[in-house]
Parts: sequence; C-alpha cells; structure tokens
Amino acid sequence: TGRSRPGGSARSRAQARSGPGSSPAEPSVKTTALSSRRDVSGGGRMGNSALRAHVETAQKTGVFQLKDRGLTEFPSELQKLTNNLRTIDLSNNKIESLPSLVIGKFILLKSLSLNNNKLTVLPEEICSLKKLETLSLNNNHLRELPSTFGQLSALKTLSLSGNRLGALPPQLCNLRHLDVVDLSKNQIRSIPDTVGELQAIELNLNQNQISQISVKISCCPRLKVLRLEENCLELSMLPQSILSDSQICLLAVEGNLFEIKKLR
Repeated sequence: TGRSRPGGSARSRAQARSGPGSSPAEPSVKTTALSSRRDVSGGGRMGNSALRAHVETAQKTGVFQLKDRGLTEFPSELQKLTNNLRTIDLSNNKIESLPSLVIGKFILLKSLSLNNNKLTVLPEEICSLKKLETLSLNNNHLRELPSTFGQLSALKTLSLSGNRLGALPPQLCNLRHLDVVDLSKNQIRSIPDTVGELQAIELNLNQNQISQISVKISCCPRLKVLRLEENCLELSMLPQSILSDSQICLLAVEGNLFEIKKLR
C-alpha cells in the first residue's frame, strides 16, 4: 500500500501542472473508447465476412452449420439457399424465433438442429418441410407444437428434451415414420390414451412429472424402448400389460416412487 501512494501523488502533480479545470486523463479515455469502437466494428465486418464464407460453402455442400456464435436471429442470408440446403445446424445460439415466411421454403431440408436456443414457439410453416427427417430442439422454451405438426410426414427423429411441454403432443401420433422421440426433461404429467397410436420405436420420457400412464401404451405397434426414469410413478400406476402384452423389451423406470425389486 505504501508503494501505491506515489502513483496517486504523481497524478496529483500532473493535474497541478495542467492547471485548474483541466483533466489530462480525458483524452486518454476518449482515445481508448474510440479504439474499442473500432475494434467492435472491425469484429462486425469479420463476422459478416465469416457468415458469407459459410453461406458460400453451404451453397456447394448443402450443409450450413453456425454454432456458438451468439446469433439472436435466424440468418437472413439463408433465404438464398432455400433450394440448396439439406442440413441446418444453428445450435448453441440465442435465437428467439424462426422466420415464418422463410422456414417452410427449404424444400430439400432433411435435418434441422436448433438445440440450446431461446425458441418459445414454432411457426406453422415449419410443417411444410416434407423431406425433414431429423428435428432437434433440445433446451429451448417450447410449451407446445404447431397444430399441423403431423404433416412432417418424413420425420424419423424428434428431440425436444429440456423444454416446457406440459403434455404428450397428440400430433406425434400422425407421424407414421417416427422412430425416436425424446421428450425428457419437460413438465409432462400423464400419458393419454392417444399414445396407443404412436409409431415410435423408442420413447424417452425421463425426468418429467408423470404419475399416470394409459394402458393404451401397450398397444403401440413398434415401441421397443420406453424410458420413464425419474418421474412420479407409483407401482400401481404402471400398467402390467406393458410386461405381458406389449412389444416393449427395454423398460427403464429407476427413480420413481417404488423400489425396482418390487417391480421384479
């Protein structure tokens, strides 16, 4: 502390030499601020240049990937590639919405990943993606799916883990080619009768609030893997027909309100 005082004294002496009313530190501060602004604008130009490079590459490859860039909007530059892209990955950004006038025009799109963003709703137009096979929307803020979601006729893999869904979306039962559905880490409380029409091979409902399951789940024609770990199930609420009359061969129920040995 003793050594730091001369610095303060030196500043006082400098102010004294400058005369009353002057502040020699101000030009330095202004220069620094100007320098910072130049750095930011330069970074912006570099960002645009990098984006253009990604767009040019995507035009050739059909794959556009721009993750971990702090994007707050769906890149408008992609409008030029609606007839090119087969894969879009914009995970780990801060995108709050998808442009309804653009998103449905990617006629060749097979894979769309928007994990770890801030989406609260999906536009109806996303259901126009007739070739879409994989849709990954983990860790967003979605509470429901569009009413026309069942029109995604080619969809095989749907990942909605870590959202705010309060119910099993009935639209999923219209997807005839659906193989894997991940609805873990939501706020689902029950599994309704409509589940019997689900065509999925694997259904992940881990870490929800499920306390009731319709016996119709045993009627799922292709369901082989059912994950119900860390829910609110009593043993009496688990339909015995799952064990006797279903196609399910892997049932994961650890972390519920009963002991596994009692189920055995």
